[in-house]
Amino acid sequence: MTGVTQEARSNRGPFAILFGVSVATALGNTGMLSVLPAIGRQIGIPDAMVAAIFSLSAVLWAFTSPLWARQSDLRGRKPLIILGLAGFCISMILCGIVVSAGLHHLAPPMVIFVLFLLSRALFGGIGSAANPATQAYMAERTSRQERTQTMATLAGAFGLGTVVGPLLAPLFVLPVVGLAGPMFAFAAIAAIMLVVVRRGLPETFKPGRGDTPPRRRLGLPWRGESAALWRDPRLKPFLIFGFLVASCQTAQTQTLGFLIIDKLGLPPVKAQGFITLAMAAGAVAGLLAQWGLIRMFRMGPRELMRWGVGAAALGNVVVALAPDYAAVAIGYAIASLGYGFARPGFTAGASLSVAAKDQAGAAGAIAAINGLNVVVAPLFVLLYERIGWGPFALNTAILTAMLIFALREAVLRAVGEVGPEQEATIAGLERSDEGGV
Repeated sequence: MTGVTQEARSNRGPFAILFGVSVATALGNTGMLSVLPAIGRQIGIPDAMVAAIFSLSAVLWAFTSPLWARQSDLRGRKPLIILGLAGFCISMILCGIVVSAGLHHLAPPMVIFVLFLLSRALFGGIGSAANPATQAYMAERTSRQERTQTMATLAGAFGLGTVVGPLLAPLFVLPVVGLAGPMFAFAAIAAIMLVVVRRGLPETFKPGRGDTPPRRRLGLPWRGESAALWRDPRLKPFLIFGFLVASCQTAQTQTLGFLIIDKLGLPPVKAQGFITLAMAAGAVAGLLAQWGLIRMFRMGPRELMRWGVGAAALGNVVVALAPDYAAVAIGYAIASLGYGFARPGFTAGASLSVAAKDQAGAAGAIAAINGLNVVVAPLFVLLYERIGWGPFALNTAILTAMLIFALREAVLRAVGEVGPEQEATIAGLERSDEGGV
């Protein structure tokens, strides 16, 4: 038995545990996202405020992720994974309690909104500790040759969770807890994974070893050397492209539930099954892109960005003109396929465009825009309240502009000097964002 084979066997158990952690987190995030429109309509929270529930959490996610990554270098990976899972679990429990109180009209809708916002923010501030520690744990236990495939598998765990989460959520809408049921159920799943991690995940990281940065006072993520990467001409075009594309996807996803409720003319609870099916179709389409088509056609970042925003724009046109529910679901699936191409495209392109010493900073910048884009979603929902087709027409205009940008911008055209097979492997990687979208 070779050393490589022995290493792979020893890693199988820990990686399976971390795969489960990623699936559990994605289940909870997308499952809650799928029931939010119905919750808002039932409690009486304005649609735009429902979309804003994720915003504070997203800002905290963007700014705390680099800090938790630093702490994982100082304190070890396993403690930060446990902390992140605990934050996710407690946040879900509090969200479930708040929603249950709102559904039983124990407090005014605006009070419920504020409490919901703060409960969710706990995930952005503390739950964000698990993601960088998980990736660092897996990177340390794999060779360079194995790392991209291992990280792609981790990204696939999030993709799997985005498919299953909306499908599971309606099963937990039970008589007593109602629409709050999914949150309690996903908290229970996270609690089980917390026990599994504590008992089954070995910690091999030794704080203070030679390649660990010296202990110093934590700096803010927008200060220091990494701040220059935000203005770096190698990276800036990818950040612009990525922020706008991610904003379009988040806006479309968070508007979808309200659109389906209004198209069907059903009470929110009865429309929940239709919302679930449409979100699951979109998640499957995105997963098809990331797990299948990217590797099948050996697509590199340039092709992924161009074809991705083109398909996403087409999907938004279909949704904007949709006469019925079926057309909405089809358009959403087409758009999700496009986002499934475009987002790994700019993530991989950014990675390929900077040197090895700048990889951590580039990854932090991409993680930040993947979190911050959630903040603009309420503006799209406000537009939807006034002009039903408006958000999707605006998305189409933005995505078309990004297609032109990808075709004409010199840095985006030049990305990918490595071979197409290596490009396709790296392009399969996708970092999760705060919303799990």
